[in-house]
Amino acid sequence: MIDQFRGLMAAFPTGVAVVTTFGQDMRPWGMTVSSLSSVSVDPPTLLVCLRDRSPTLDALVRNGSFTVNLLHHEARPAAELFSSGDPERFGQVAWEKPESVGGPHLVDDAHAAADCVVDHMHRIGTHVVVFGKVDRVVHRSAAQPLLYGLRQYASWPRSA
Repeated sequence: MIDQFRGLMAAFPTGVAVVTTFGQDMRPWGMTVSSLSSVSVDPPTLLVCLRDRSPTLDALVRNGSFTVNLLHHEARPAAELFSSGDPERFGQVAWEKPESVGGPHLVDDAHAAADCVVDHMHRIGTHVVVFGKVDRVVHRSAAQPLLYGLRQYASWPRSA
């Protein structure tokens, strides 16, 4: 059933994001996610699903806030970097600290970012669903989003 479920979800293309936060020592943490959804417009709330026992999730829980960086179509290297587990990933990308709550903004790789405060969390199997109330949204460019489906990266067709 696990392989069948993975095949089902691989056939569902989705946008790619990097969730970032800061640890207690202000060290940046982040990971690539494709499980992201809007929950409510009022109050503005979204959810992300993070792998249980990841250092990013641990830092996010302690910090109480995070940023969802929506990657643009030329940011595949960042998506791969933040899914690699490389401990020096933030030394390989341009980022800046947000004005108030949240995590690092990936200034060259994200076309938009949402700074969020953790509202609540729910553990399901191998992941934790994190609900975040959106505190601030930053639009960096009108670039096309990076997509992932059928186990490969793609961009939105130009004719769309």
